[in-house]
Amino acid sequence: MIKVRLNRPEFAYDIHSLVKAFYPAEDVNVCAGEKKEDNISKRDEQPVTGHASILFDKNSVHSVISAPDGTVLNEDRLVSEKMDDRKTARNVLKTLLYRQLSAITGKKLPWGNLTGIRPTKIPMDLLDEGKTPDEIRASMQEHYFVSAGKADLAVQTALREKKILDRIPYRDGYSLYVGIPFCPSICLYCSFSSSPLALWKNRVDDYLDALIREIEASAHLFDGYSLQSIYIGGGTPTTLEPMQMDRLLSALERVFDRKNVLEFTVEAGRPDTISAEKLKVLREHAISRISINPQTMNQKTLDLIGRKHTVDEIRSAYSLARDLGFDNINMDTIVGLPGEGIEEVRSTMEELVKLKPDNITVHSLALKRAARLNLMKDQYMDSSFFNTSQIMDLTRQICAENGLYPYYLYRQKNIAGNFENVGYAASGKEGLYNILIMEEVQSILALGAGASTKLVEKDGLIERIENVKDISNYIDRIEEMIRRKQVIPGKVTNLRQ
Repeated sequence: MIKVRLNRPEFAYDIHSLVKAFYPAEDVNVCAGEKKEDNISKRDEQPVTGHASILFDKNSVHSVISAPDGTVLNEDRLVSEKMDDRKTARNVLKTLLYRQLSAITGKKLPWGNLTGIRPTKIPMDLLDEGKTPDEIRASMQEHYFVSAGKADLAVQTALREKKILDRIPYRDGYSLYVGIPFCPSICLYCSFSSSPLALWKNRVDDYLDALIREIEASAHLFDGYSLQSIYIGGGTPTTLEPMQMDRLLSALERVFDRKNVLEFTVEAGRPDTISAEKLKVLREHAISRISINPQTMNQKTLDLIGRKHTVDEIRSAYSLARDLGFDNINMDTIVGLPGEGIEEVRSTMEELVKLKPDNITVHSLALKRAARLNLMKDQYMDSSFFNTSQIMDLTRQICAENGLYPYYLYRQKNIAGNFENVGYAASGKEGLYNILIMEEVQSILALGAGASTKLVEKDGLIERIENVKDISNYIDRIEEMIRRKQVIPGKVTNLRQ
């Protein structure tokens, strides 16, 4: 375990993320200000492998990194006259710490000292300032230690996002997210708010009762704004039976004005939940975009991670959707899955592009604490979990060769190899909801268990209104979930001021 002490608690997350990126196998304990150290017994039992002390004063930040025996490995200080400005202090801290950790480990991280989820924020802001793409690439490399390849990826993605957003009056709109928290089985790497359908088979209709109650009570909350995109996710929405899906979609149509909706996505997700009857229901309700997510086209890996379907079922579900007229299909894949290296990823990508999907989203495995793969990692010690620049470059190259280019990009904590998740799409087939949620430029009304409504204020600050994650709690406390959102009309008025 690596222990870090600092005297400005607001930077604890940045420090934890950056140290963890250099030492992914280590627990990192950040003790900020007067906060007591983490007293979790398992951590207390772990040997301390390093110490860091980070102190801010009026015009500088001073950092000392030491070995367990107290030997100083690196000591450095950076001075700035604007240390009272939070943004400046944060950037000075991350520059200093990255420089130290890179010197100690000999590593250079692909995204440098960037620790947030939105690598495109920097190029988007600089484009608005009138900077050229070349100037932005150079700035990202110089000020944030981002590699040339990742700087180019961020700039190319930002350019495409900006082009799309410039065509849409998104400031006058909002998006709608509806969550279906059921899956046919829970994947080994998953930590989302989803539950095995078998446990809830007899309560799905109860859940829909509560969800439709929330839908009906929430339709007026953004009066005066136009609904521009709808996303039904989960979980796996297509665990619903055809009649249940029809009931849900009919309720949305009944209470929400869809005349300005530019995109309506349903995440079909698991091939083993897709049938002609369900797809026909989606077509009848004018769903414009679906996802069919294999994650990998290697059967051995599918079996290991708990996907209860075959590679042939993936192909069959995709062909069925095409035959029924769906002309915007996304397919997700994950790199960094247990036992998969560059050849397995190459095989998956080559199989996917044969199908000619309109979007391919490449996720780098991010192991959250709640994922079974993390909780039971001792059982999988013989399996490799890694990602490399070569793998990420390969996925980008294969997508480009097949007319798919990056249009949105985000990162997560504990992501394999400190890389990123990238959505690739053919021209005109980009997922608008994905851009809006990642760029955080539009408010999102989110309904269902575990859903998080996001109100984007004029100054860019975001206020969240959370629904409970537990399905039974959501059903039993639905009136409370509805009351939580009744503050929205007054807050929405302020978004335009």
